[in-house]
Amino acid sequence: MTSNLQYEIQLRPDFSLLKVSLEQGQKVYAEPSAMAAMSPNLKLKAGFKGGALKSLGRLMGGESMIVNTFSAENGPGEVLFAPGHMGDTQHYRLTGGSLYLQRGAYMANSEGVEISGKWQGAKGFFSGEGLVLLKATGTGDVFFNSYGAILEVDVTDDYIVDTGYIVAFEDTLQYRVSVLPGLRGGGIKRLFFSGEGLVCRFSGQGKVWVQTRYVIPFLSWIDSFRPRKNK
Repeated sequence: MTSNLQYEIQLRPDFSLLKVSLEQGQKVYAEPSAMAAMSPNLKLKAGFKGGALKSLGRLMGGESMIVNTFSAENGPGEVLFAPGHMGDTQHYRLTGGSLYLQRGAYMANSEGVEISGKWQGAKGFFSGEGLVLLKATGTGDVFFNSYGAILEVDVTDDYIVDTGYIVAFEDTLQYRVSVLPGLRGGGIKRLFFSGEGLVCRFSGQGKVWVQTRYVIPFLSWIDSFRPRKNK
């Protein structure tokens, strides 16, 4: 089994910072913009990982095709990763299953884990998030981030989450995207003008991670204060 990474998540939940301590010979992989600082003896290499198809899948899933590799080749060292937006960071240990991540949620992973895109077709999240989710598979450590704090929910039967607030979920859960029941029929107008209504219905047993903020309503709130020119 792949050895666990030594890590610490600091400054939670608003401005989280991930510190990964690497022993001699260990590696950690991360999105290109995540590195904030690192020990000078670590080696950094940027490139494709997992072949052209998996790299393209990551791109379709809202991430870069390029992955940065940090290697401890000249003794132990540490690297600090920071999300691109205000929010929390979560660790998940894969043990042979899969973890689905919403677009932009991936941050870093250890050896033994592959990150690729998963086409969802009609089950995709039609909330401006795209039809491709990221899929983490293998055995090892995965780190993902949110906009706002992260709430971990243990689903034992059924659970409904607005599509814009989903960060990640385990593959043991089944899901489908639908309109909130109260907005069907005569309420369809509210679906398009209120920004609410598309939800993901989870069933089965597993974990889902929900973020406490959603960027589109925040941008709409900011826009109401933006100066406008008089015509």
